[in-house]
Parts: sequence; C-alpha cells; structure tokens
Amino acid sequence: MAVNKKLLFVVNPKAGRTVIRNDMINIIEIFSKAGYSVEVYPTKSQDETEEYVYSHAENFNLVVCAGGDGTLDNTVGGIMRLERKLKRRIHMGYIPCGSTNDYARSLRISMNPVQAALDIMEGDVCHVDVGRMENTFFIYVAAFGAFTDISYTTPQNLKNALGHAAYVLEASKTLFNLKSYRMKLWFDGEIIEGDFIYGQVTNSLSIGGFKNVGSKDMSFSDGKFETVLIKTPENPLELQRIINCLLIDDLSDEMIVFRKSSRVVVKCKEEVPWTVDGEYGGSYKTTRVSNIKKAVSIVLKDKSSVIS
Repeated sequence: MAVNKKLLFVVNPKAGRTVIRNDMINIIEIFSKAGYSVEVYPTKSQDETEEYVYSHAENFNLVVCAGGDGTLDNTVGGIMRLERKLKRRIHMGYIPCGSTNDYARSLRISMNPVQAALDIMEGDVCHVDVGRMENTFFIYVAAFGAFTDISYTTPQNLKNALGHAAYVLEASKTLFNLKSYRMKLWFDGEIIEGDFIYGQVTNSLSIGGFKNVGSKDMSFSDGKFETVLIKTPENPLELQRIINCLLIDDLSDEMIVFRKSSRVVVKCKEEVPWTVDGEYGGSYKTTRVSNIKKAVSIVLKDKSSVIS
C-alpha cells in the first residue's frame, strides 16, 4: 500500500507493567500497512510531551499515544491547545499501557497494545467531552481531599508491580489523617456550602482502577460532569456509614452530595491541592472546572461506550 498519510506516535516507554517496547515493531507495522508514515516520539516529561504535541501534531493526519492516563492527558492537552489555534479538529487514538488505564476501560479500548492498534486502524472517529480546570485540560477526573495524592505520591515501581493494590496500600496510610475544607460551591447556578473531606469531578466509569461512584447514568458526550462531595464525618461511625454507602453506590445519604453539571466553581479560604487525571494539578483558593462538550475526536472501534 502506498504511504500517503502521516501518523505521530507518542510513546511513554516507562508506563505501567506493559513493556510497550516489546510491541513497538508490530504496532508500527500495523500503522504502516494501513498507509501511514510513522514518526515516533518517546516522552520525556509531562510538560515536554504536551508542548511537543502542540508544536508538531498539525503536520500529521493522526496522533496516537501509548502510555497511561497521564500520557493521554498530556497528549489531549497539546491537541486541545492546537485545535484552538488552528480552528480545526485533530484526530487521535489511544493505546493504554498504564497501571490502571481508567479512561481506556471506560471507553472499552483493548488492554492488549497490538489489538488496540488494530482497533484504531479499523475504528471510527467519536467526539468525547474534555474537562478544563483553570488553565489545565483533563480527560476524566479532577479531585481534592482524602486519598487524592495517592496516585502521584505512590512510587512508579510500586504502581507497576502491584497495580491497583498500590493505591489501596497507600490509602490505608492516610485513613486517619483526613483534612476538612470549608467550601462554597456553585453548580450551574445552584450554591452549596459545607465542610468536606473529599470531592471529585469526573467523566469516567472508574477511578484508580475501581468502579466510579455516581457513574451509572454518565455519558462521555453530554457536556456534563458527575460531581461527588463527601461531608466531614464527626465520628468513626459516621465515616463508616459513608464508606458503606459508597461501596454500594448509594449517594442518597445526607453526608454525600451528588450533582451533574457542566460547570463547577469551588471557593475556599485556604489553598486546596487538586489532582488532575492522577497527577498533581495545583493548589487554589478558587477553582473553576468546566466541561467542553465533544471537544476531542478519538478513534474507537467500540462506539457503544460513547452515548450521544
């Protein structure tokens, strides 16, 4: 087949348990047989990856990233910035190689890198929502409070060796050190005030490898996030009640706030540290989170996961 298309292959060689380098030749061969001239970019750092995609993706017909959620996040960030500059869409594909791959599981992307590459070549373009927190884009979660620092404080070698168990082990260390934040929040006009130990704004079926609470009726393309807030418990029994409700995805308890909205504004008198797609996302007294509807064009073989 004549080569007449160009593909930028963004690869994180250190992501997850899967050694992507073992599959590189097979994957590049799949792209080449589909008519693509392939340029490989091995990632070096988060900022550098986003900047490289922003500076170079304009010259390619398709951008494919291979790595974990962080690699996808950086690639999407570069594409989003470039699309705003060019006023046109940049199509992308994703080969999951991380330790949890929350977003890929939600979109039913194959966990086998070679199969994922084949599916991209056989798939169709779907449009999915993207989040923005202040000046940072994110694909599936922005969160604050209890346990949210686990993913970026857990050593990469522990993530690679233990996968989901690493998050559980780290979470157990902080169970008795829950910090409370006095907050005022706006949800598309509605105002809520209270003391909270945890909050998440999500667009995913799973977080940290576990089923995401409040995701039962979620959509990747409706322009809305699912937000869950956990009020500060006054005693161990109240904390256990919250945990029990979360385990069965029961968000009706008075200690839990659940809202669907296109925009969330969070204000606190002290700076609140946030995580964005499992990485540190900055600390803010006022945090503005918005949903950009159908902002990313991603190639999927199984389109049933994207509900319009």
